[in-house]
Amino acid sequence: MKQTAPAELPLAATAALASERQAGGGRVLAACCGAHALHDGYTDLLYVLLPVWQAEFGLALAQVGFLRSVYSGAMAALQIPAGLLAERLGERGLLALGTAVAAGAFLLAGWSGSYIALVGCLVLGGLGASVQHPLSSALTARVFAGLRLRTVLSTYNFSGDVGKMVFPAATAWLVSAWQWPTAIQCMGLVGVVVAALLLALVPKADVGKAQAGRTDEQRSASALPSSVVRRGFISLSLIGILDSATRMGFLTLLPFVLSAKGASLPAIGTALTLVFAGGATGKFVCGVLAARVGVLRTVILTEGGTALGIVALLPLPLTTAFFLLPLIGVALNGTSSVLYGTVPELAPTERRARAFAIFYTCTIGAGAVAPWLYGWVSDGIGLTATLALISATVLLVLPLSLPLRPILQRLGHER
Repeated sequence: MKQTAPAELPLAATAALASERQAGGGRVLAACCGAHALHDGYTDLLYVLLPVWQAEFGLALAQVGFLRSVYSGAMAALQIPAGLLAERLGERGLLALGTAVAAGAFLLAGWSGSYIALVGCLVLGGLGASVQHPLSSALTARVFAGLRLRTVLSTYNFSGDVGKMVFPAATAWLVSAWQWPTAIQCMGLVGVVVAALLLALVPKADVGKAQAGRTDEQRSASALPSSVVRRGFISLSLIGILDSATRMGFLTLLPFVLSAKGASLPAIGTALTLVFAGGATGKFVCGVLAARVGVLRTVILTEGGTALGIVALLPLPLTTAFFLLPLIGVALNGTSSVLYGTVPELAPTERRARAFAIFYTCTIGAGAVAPWLYGWVSDGIGLTATLALISATVLLVLPLSLPLRPILQRLGHER
């Protein structure tokens, strides 16, 4: 029997892994997109329920805001632990477990009879939701590579916006048809189904095979000094922090800007829908664009477009502003897909979950702090001046992107 030469073993392992990836990649992507849609939908359906809970439990606005904060805070706090734990236990089981915990929290919330019990349920839900972003991203990066990975991550990123549109609308309809406990428990049952599908669709990962199948792009990144790669990851995270803070700060202040232009409450709701629709488009399109024209060019284009869009919005009359809002949404959200697609290229395969966890912790944390910070600033210097400040701050992306250039050039993403 012919023996395989030692030098041929890595090539054989790589070929086998490539075939395995091609066969299972679609199932993994579908599972991760479903998880993303569910968890982002869970996060945003809370906006529908907050006024209901305020009336139900007789809450002050500070207590209402606290309900939203505890869910986001719990979700942000365990991103890094979830990534570290996935290195030992694997992403598949932990992602399904976290999804089941989040779903169980929504089921329990339907039986909560007090404000304190509701807070406890939301903390539990946030803890369960903390696994989704880092682990789904790592799973996707495990089965796709190279330029295709950027397109796939854009699809994954876009799926979250689908959940943000579907779940709040479905919850609002269920609340109007039944009572809020029944509505939230229906959403919990959807999560139980998704958790089961994750176990069925996502194959068990073999860490050894994943390491054997490292792509040429990953080898190029590994060939660079670790200090250079580390600086690149820090630069990427800082850009992500700036991008998230800009997005959340702008969205927090936008209703007040539109109100000052004479917009009614329904008009403000329509305006936000236009921004979100543009943002969903931007998440998909900009990830594909980065694969074609380069990462830094796309980031500079989207952040520059965000800055110009915010400045242009300020003097426009209300009707004209409505036409600009979808374009602002494209630029405002488009950067995130480009940044997420670069994370796996700056980390070894076995540590991608950790890298995504750190990155998501930074961006989600910045998004949580920014509304309070920019609100405090606007109290001092005024709304228009604060939006101009946000616009100017976005331009810090230019110096922050410099450490990324040599790495991206080595990976073939910049010329």
